[in-house]
Amino acid sequence: MAHSHGKYADFEGLRERAVALRRQGYSLRQIRNELQVHNKEILQRLVEGEPPPEWTKRPRAKDDLRERARELRRQGWTYNQIQAELGCSKSSVSLWVRDLPSPEPKCTPEEQRARMNAGLARLRTSQEQERQATKEAAAADIGALSDRELFIAGVALYWAEGQKSKPYQRREAVLFVNSDPAVIRVYLAWLDLLGVARERLRFRVMIHETADVAGAERYWADLVGIDTPTLQSTTLKKHNPKTVRKNTGDGYYGCLVIRVLQGAELYRRIEGWWYGIVGAVRPGDLSNRT
Repeated sequence: MAHSHGKYADFEGLRERAVALRRQGYSLRQIRNELQVHNKEILQRLVEGEPPPEWTKRPRAKDDLRERARELRRQGWTYNQIQAELGCSKSSVSLWVRDLPSPEPKCTPEEQRARMNAGLARLRTSQEQERQATKEAAAADIGALSDRELFIAGVALYWAEGQKSKPYQRREAVLFVNSDPAVIRVYLAWLDLLGVARERLRFRVMIHETADVAGAERYWADLVGIDTPTLQSTTLKKHNPKTVRKNTGDGYYGCLVIRVLQGAELYRRIEGWWYGIVGAVRPGDLSNRT
């Protein structure tokens, strides 16, 4: 039914049809399209007194926060104060209370900053808890490792982090350097799986000269289960005064260098294993071979 010039002569008839459609679960958009009524005011009048169907209502997960925000706004709180108190975004606060009058300031700038900082702290705590929950769930996805899974993970780990031979510089040696103790543990577990005796391993610390060298040596020796004097001579990195270092403080231990003695044959096997992984993914791809 078309209605020219916005005039709806049979209003009562239209309303009767609109109410029937509303009670059948139609949304305003669907009623508009069905009746060809494009005047928003008229459309609202046609369904006046009829509640919208449940499926058209927005999710109400944040209604408690919304009502609390409106209550605080009526008490004269500012957007920043409400954000700090509830730990939600300022844009959400604005959306929830924008129809309410603006309050007169009731606290000093210092008090306002304190509230904001407290709210931000709560927000960061919530975000950190969410991050930790995600990581814990992901860790649970891994579960126990089979020998084959550890074998393949170790090959990929070495090829990403270990020394590799190049056509222009042939170095068929098994040498691994890393600053992450978890990575070191996985690498040593992989060497154990391969049957590499610990007697064939040599350990050396690499660290900036301005750090706690003795503390770093004790840390790495304890991690790999050896006495500190059995470490090879530590490599000290010269400090560049023009560089602002971020790897400082009590948690900085430099890197641990792990060399496998007489490792040329093992290196060739590692390289071959890596080619096997590449070939399984892209048969015939020899581009990585050295």
